[in-house]
Amino acid sequence: MAIKSDSADVEAGLVSAQYPGKKMSVVSVNISTDKGTTKRPLPEVHIDEKGIKEDAHAGVWHRQLSLLSMESVERFSAQVSHEFLPGDFAENITTRGIDLSSVAILDRIAVGEAELEVTQIGKACHPDGCGVFKQVGKCVMPKEGIFCRVLSGGRIAPGDEIILSPRPLLFSVITLSDRASRGEYKDRSGPRIRAMLEEFFVSTRWRLEIRSVVIADEPVRLRQEVESAVQGGASVIITTGGTGVGSRDITPDVIAGLCDKTIPGIMEFIRVKCGETKPNALLSRSVAGTIGKSQIYALPGSVRAVEEYMSEILKTMEHLILTLHDIDPHQEQP
Repeated sequence: MAIKSDSADVEAGLVSAQYPGKKMSVVSVNISTDKGTTKRPLPEVHIDEKGIKEDAHAGVWHRQLSLLSMESVERFSAQVSHEFLPGDFAENITTRGIDLSSVAILDRIAVGEAELEVTQIGKACHPDGCGVFKQVGKCVMPKEGIFCRVLSGGRIAPGDEIILSPRPLLFSVITLSDRASRGEYKDRSGPRIRAMLEEFFVSTRWRLEIRSVVIADEPVRLRQEVESAVQGGASVIITTGGTGVGSRDITPDVIAGLCDKTIPGIMEFIRVKCGETKPNALLSRSVAGTIGKSQIYALPGSVRAVEEYMSEILKTMEHLILTLHDIDPHQEQP
């Protein structure tokens, strides 16, 4: 379940996540020279920018290292009445004391001298079945293993401490309305965006932190809010209001000027889809794009329009988050 937070204490998107009373540590470090086979434990391994140099999964891609908890190994062994050892599931690092089922993509893991970033949760088993699957007809790695890429290398050995730093997805929701900013009526579009984000991500492993603000239709203030969100590490910025052709409708003009890249297709599709039954929807000037690693959307100001736009945007949001962090889940190992 996604964790929702308004905490302003998250600095640079990272928080400490030590488990009180539990030491998180390395049980075993393992390598193999062939894919789909069990790995053999070593006294220590050395990590570089591609992973473990001698390991079959090392390379310039997002699954350089795999992790599986000893708790998962022991639980699976009991279920199938067969003892499995560290490395039998082809994991590079066997852990103890860390709940890998709560880890999310983009979380960071300090282990030994190295720092890793989580890039994938689980995976499909090999087409002809891994060694474990051939033995007992199922495997725990596809559901409970995680995969990482290297942020900084170094030595890792059994007994090394593990520190998990969760990295929540930061969302910035900006409502533009002269009247709402003056307190003449209550903003409803911003809260609806928030509710739809929470509903969509609640069944995922992502952790959400959503920050909301209501401002007047002022270009300087909007630019400041967007730039602050980008500098603060926002993954997604969503504005609502000011997308029409009135004299105070400045949102698309400001947003388009800040984007590194525009994504015209999604807004064009929504306008055409909604315009089939509501011709006035074709007058919206909503835009979408990216600024650095942040994706940004300028939505109309009505609750109904927010629901129509968000229903389509959410379908591609996770894929775009991964893409902006250079993670391609369909990439084959080089």
